[in-house]
Amino acid sequence: MKAEAAVPSGSPGEGFEERQVEADGFRIRYQECGSGEPLICLHGAGGLRTSRAHDLLAQHYRVIAFEAPGFGQSPVNNRSATIQDLASTMASAIANLGIERYNLMGTSFGGRLALWLAIQHQERVKSLVLISPAAIRAESQDAGAPAPAQADLLVAHPERQPPRPPADPAILAKQSALVQRLGGPSRAAVEDAMTTLDVPVLVLFGTSDRVIPPEMGRVYREKLSRCNFILVYDAGHAMDIDRPEAVASVVGDFLERGEGFIVKRESSLIHP
Repeated sequence: MKAEAAVPSGSPGEGFEERQVEADGFRIRYQECGSGEPLICLHGAGGLRTSRAHDLLAQHYRVIAFEAPGFGQSPVNNRSATIQDLASTMASAIANLGIERYNLMGTSFGGRLALWLAIQHQERVKSLVLISPAAIRAESQDAGAPAPAQADLLVAHPERQPPRPPADPAILAKQSALVQRLGGPSRAAVEDAMTTLDVPVLVLFGTSDRVIPPEMGRVYREKLSRCNFILVYDAGHAMDIDRPEAVASVVGDFLERGEGFIVKRESSLIHP
C-alpha cells in the first residue's frame, strides 16, 4: 500500500455509513467509507459484515460493502433464479451509484458472486480479489453450494474472538435457502467461464481454512490467465477476521501495483 496504515480504533466498521440504492426492483443496503478508487465488496453466506480489514482498506480506497438481496433484513429473494442473475443485479446497483470502473472483492459466497459479475462485466472491473472463494468445490465436497458454516469453523482461533450476539434463526434460514438455491452451475461450466476472464485476479486462501481446502486456489491459478494465488498463514475461512492486517496489506499492494504485483502468477506465497 502507499503508506503503512494505522490500525483504526473503535469497533470494526464503525466509520462506515449505511445507505441504500435501487436496482432491478430491489432496495439494496450498503455500507460505505473512505475515498479514492472504488473497492466494491461482496459478502459471504453469513451476510454483510465489515471487519478491521475493511477499515484499513478504507484508508486508501472508497470501500462499498453491499448486502445482496435476500440477506439480512431484506425481503426473501425469490426473483434471482441463478447466481448469474444476482451478479447482474449487483452490477446494476454499482452502476446506479454512478460508478463505471471499480476494483471488486468477494469473500466465500461473495467470491463466487464477484467472479460471475467480473465474467459478465469485465469491461467495468479493474481488478478482482477473491477471498476464500466458494466458486469451485473440491471433489470430496458436495457438488452444491456450501451452506453457511458454523461460526467456530470460520476462524483459525475462535477462542480469540469476542463474543457475538446470537444471529436471528429466521434470517439464517432465509440466507441458507438462497445460497443453496443459487448453487449452480456445474464446476465444469464455472471453469470454462473462468477461461474467458481477462482482468488481474488475486486469490487468497488461509492455511487453516476448514470450510474449503486452501489447495483449491491452485485451480483458480490454472484457469484464470492473470491470477496471483497467495496462502495467508494462520488464517481460517474468514481471514479478514483472523488476519485483518495481513489481508489489507496484500490486497492493498495488489490493487496499487496491478500487473506489477510482487507475487508472480507462477508462484504462491505464505504471507507472514
